Amino acid sequence: MSLDNLQPAIGSVQKNIKRLGRGQGSGKGGTASRGHKGAKSRSGYSKKLGFEGGQMPLQRRVPKFGFKNINRKEYKGINIDTIQNLVESKKIKKSISIEEFIMFRLAGKNDLVKILGRGKIETALKISAHKFTASAKKAIQDAGGEAILV
Repeated sequence: MSLDNLQPAIGSVQKNIKRLGRGQGSGKGGTASRGHKGAKSRSGYSKKLGFEGGQMPLQRRVPKFGFKNINRKEYKGINIDTIQNLVESKKIKKSISIEEFIMFRLAGKNDLVKILGRGKIETALKISAHKFTASAKKAIQDAGGEAILV
């Protein structure tokens, strides 16, 4: 290898052979291949997302229905049978909090946790969460545990 046979990697150099808008003699002068008039010929033109040339865009043609509550709180549901499985596999002993749910990947660090009532729980546990269903709270208290709202 020497200086006279050095070459850039294939595809790394992209030459635009014709320089646009550099006089009539260049072959791309005048309108610089943009055509005559119209929005696309102007500098600063950018097509808006979903623009269909003045035709009513699809997202406005399609009918909307229902109701989206902008104040909705999304909870990550965890059933008590999942907690019982953690007890049986000796991962938790007396209590479980939000940090443990995150550690066991049952919830994300920004999730709100709601305990749901599917299954049975036999162990007395202190369970900390953002919300409990009535059936889950009853099952935890019947087992001798405590449901703590965070």
